[in-house]
Amino acid sequence: MKIAVYPGSFDPITCGHLDVIKRASKIVDLLIIGVLNNSSKNALFTPEERVELIERVVKDIPNVRVDSFSGLTVDFAKANGATVLVRGLRAVTDFEYELQIAQTNHKLNPDIDTIFFTTSVEYSYLSSSIAKEVASFGGSVHDLLPEEIIDTVTKKLESKRS
Repeated sequence: MKIAVYPGSFDPITCGHLDVIKRASKIVDLLIIGVLNNSSKNALFTPEERVELIERVVKDIPNVRVDSFSGLTVDFAKANGATVLVRGLRAVTDFEYELQIAQTNHKLNPDIDTIFFTTSVEYSYLSSSIAKEVASFGGSVHDLLPEEIIDTVTKKLESKRS
């Protein structure tokens, strides 16, 4: 069974993330979305909330599972039997950083390779930060966030402002 891990903070999951998930899920038997619990980031959602949001969005993709983790991505991948890490690239500026991370991960565990998915053109500018910024000022996020989570994200941002 070919198992891959798509790690990230997903705070929140965007249409760009979902695009990568759909495409990656077609080439592996099991795709595990690894929600990173990064205490150094000031996240809008807790890891548990992010897992729940992603589960809502991917409920119709049968070979996708969602879990949270802290620590090294390669350790999470190994613990789950994964041999592949999935990463998305939006622009050339992402590549240099992602290549460095991929090479470090491969050095830490030579049995795990990284595959890169270039983001579909319509999402090449999109990040969770941009989606949160647009939503926080009342802009439309219907082309930025999956429909299933828009109300939750909007309400969370409103409660932060209050």
